Amino acid sequence: MGRIFMFDAYGTLLDVHSAVLRAGAPLGDKAAEMSALWRQKQLEYSWVLTAMGQAGQSDFWALTQSALDFALARHGLQDSHLRQALLDAYRALDPFPEVVKVLARLKSARHRTIIFTNGTHSMIKDAMAASRLGSVIDQVITVESTGHFKPAPQVYAVAARLALADHPSEITFVSSNRWDVAGASAAGFVPVWVNRAGLPDEYASFPPMKIVADLHGVE
Repeated sequence: MGRIFMFDAYGTLLDVHSAVLRAGAPLGDKAAEMSALWRQKQLEYSWVLTAMGQAGQSDFWALTQSALDFALARHGLQDSHLRQALLDAYRALDPFPEVVKVLARLKSARHRTIIFTNGTHSMIKDAMAASRLGSVIDQVITVESTGHFKPAPQVYAVAARLALADHPSEITFVSSNRWDVAGASAAGFVPVWVNRAGLPDEYASFPPMKIVADLHGVE
């Protein structure tokens, strides 16, 4: 019987910076900084709302839009056409180069492949259609029904239940976000950190089972 491989979506399977690469030409030399700030604020809003007990008031798409609005304002940009182009591009992010092949190999080996994400079902539906992930993913689990965002412990418990795991340790959880890996470790999953950027480790009390440079190391 195969194992359960559960993947974070944004930053792990999907390149969150590909939206700016595709639609951000008007940003010029501000593009990289803008993209980084957009991502930073998107995550910050999710953490703050969860800590305040208000995460149920906004879904991840609303936070993505608010984060983009902040990043554009921070750079003094008021361009509704650029804003819409960036949001449209975010709904169709590029997968990292190895993603489809690795997931296909996992499926061919009879392992289950699951996405577990802060993103909404609508976001992931669009992303999968654009990235050809639909044929290599068995199940999508989002935090939408929980009223929390990762890394709140409640969401990992819901993910384990919906994945039909008898115990969290049956799940190999894969994420490029070290804080997400820490959350999965605390929840009893077997976490793998995809450290694409070669960052120093942190959260020593909640270590990954393995650190890999890309998804090839997950197999």
